[in-house]
Amino acid sequence: MGPGMVSTAHRLRDEIEGLIVTGVLAPGEKLDEVQLANRFAVSRTPIREALQQLAAAGFVEIRLRRGATVVRIGPERLVEMFEVMAELEAMCARLAARRLSDADRAALLEAHASCRAAAEREDPDAYYYENERFHYALYRAARNGVLEEEARRMHARLKPYRRLQLRVRNRVGASWREHDGIVQAILDGDPAQAADRARAHVTVQGERFADLMASLAQYNLAAE
Repeated sequence: MGPGMVSTAHRLRDEIEGLIVTGVLAPGEKLDEVQLANRFAVSRTPIREALQQLAAAGFVEIRLRRGATVVRIGPERLVEMFEVMAELEAMCARLAARRLSDADRAALLEAHASCRAAAEREDPDAYYYENERFHYALYRAARNGVLEEEARRMHARLKPYRRLQLRVRNRVGASWREHDGIVQAILDGDPAQAADRARAHVTVQGERFADLMASLAQYNLAAE
């Protein structure tokens, strides 16, 4: 598969993720490849690849002779997933503070600078992609292959929800400042502080959970 096809499949994956998380494509709904191809004016091949990526991330279930359907996720399950993600991030930050190599330091700082540029432009979509690069650099810096795999898997599962979080007013700037605190703790070689700040950055509770639910409701209304 060529680079253009990969790029198209990734774009479609993000588009379909958005439709799922905002309720346009309802939990349990069957995803017809022909209808999706017509909707996005593409062939069925990148649609099929996008659905396979979504299935690998846990958004979609694909069964033999039954096709793809949207996985059902309730608020309670979502909170549980964020709790696990927060602990994975905390572990990554703690280990990174102990094991940071020169190469990982450079990658983390480069991603952090790119996040800052997007935040200063007040561009939540650009920040979303740079934010992913930052977190992947953090996972790599932990220098634990199993942990990196699990963190990336859970991060992928929560991607659209984290994207909605960034659309909350002033959240992009706050997110970057939280990143800055994590980076400083890692550079200072303070594992406990790095873990605490990473955990707080991801944890969804109280007002953050209410904001996420409000964002979901807002996009549901916009989609109607």
